[in-house]
Amino acid sequence: MVEIRKLDRDNLEPAYGLDGQRLLPWPALNAPFEGAWCVLRAGTESTPHSHHEYEIFIAMKGAAELDVDGERHDFVAGDIVHLPPGCTHKVVNGGAEDFEYYGVWWDADMSEKFLARHEERSR
Repeated sequence: MVEIRKLDRDNLEPAYGLDGQRLLPWPALNAPFEGAWCVLRAGTESTPHSHHEYEIFIAMKGAAELDVDGERHDFVAGDIVHLPPGCTHKVVNGGAEDFEYYGVWWDADMSEKFLARHEERSR
């Protein structure tokens, strides 16, 4: 059965200096990853951070800069970036309009839990 989740712009939650909507919890979805729709308001930047997960960002709307370990890169709608574990990163929106991207992250633990749920549901 197909289930479509709508983006609820009126109820985005703050995290890491931006507003977002997390992918999980979603009872019908069994995935080996987590994700979030992210909105970085005009003239702001996300909180610099690093973590052990692998991560990709998919730029959906607008233009910003991605700062990875102190090196800046243009990041515009249509771009996809891979962030390896341990890098310190933030997104900087110096523009006059909001920037939107989708972030997806995963690690070995998420994969193992996915496989266990998959096996359980297959029985």
